[in-house]
Amino acid sequence: MRVFIEPDQDALARRAAGCVADVLLAAPGAVLALPTGRTPLGLYRELVRMHHETLLDFSATRVFSLDEYIGVPPTDVRSFHSYLREQFLSRVNVVPDNVYLLPSSADDNDCQDYETAIRDAGGIDLLIAGVGTNGHIAFNEPGAALDSRTRIVKLAQSTLAGMQAVFAPDQMPTNAVTMGLATILEARRILVLASGQAKRKALAGLLRGSVTAENPVSAVRLHADATVVADRDASLSG
Repeated sequence: MRVFIEPDQDALARRAAGCVADVLLAAPGAVLALPTGRTPLGLYRELVRMHHETLLDFSATRVFSLDEYIGVPPTDVRSFHSYLREQFLSRVNVVPDNVYLLPSSADDNDCQDYETAIRDAGGIDLLIAGVGTNGHIAFNEPGAALDSRTRIVKLAQSTLAGMQAVFAPDQMPTNAVTMGLATILEARRILVLASGQAKRKALAGLLRGSVTAENPVSAVRLHADATVVADRDASLSG
């Protein structure tokens, strides 16, 4: 596992964007799995800048999303559909037909179809993920099984607590659809991003701890080609 500790979020974004660009320059038709949240915002800004200033090309790139809230429609600005389109997809030359986003109305059949779509695309070349404060990766909450696939999950109370700034109590989604840990680990490369002191415990568990269901991101230790990019605030040396 390659680990880069950057001085701040801007440096983290540049390092992460460079990792993505290297993949696309080597294989323009690469399949990406993309995250949402605060930490990847700088990554997307940097990729958009590279697209406009260095002509980084996404026209052959295929994109999958990691997760989505159940019951939050794609037109809602709080949905991950809206996030990905606003922060990235609408600002580069990704072809709409090459975008596969998990639906907020997903059921078990949709989850199976998503797994099939990933296989039909030839698998994921680069999966990018953030780290939850409770160690979740995508929405694989503590206790997630290593053999889990795309499925509907119940959100942990610690995750719901972090959503209170965005959702009113009567609007709070309690379930989500997410790629499973087995799906994530089948990606050819994994890039994990961690920013901020709130991620220190989960990041330390990933870098120095054992693989445990209580810290789902620790499963990345099992992967043969994983890169972690963190800022100093997220690292123990911050």
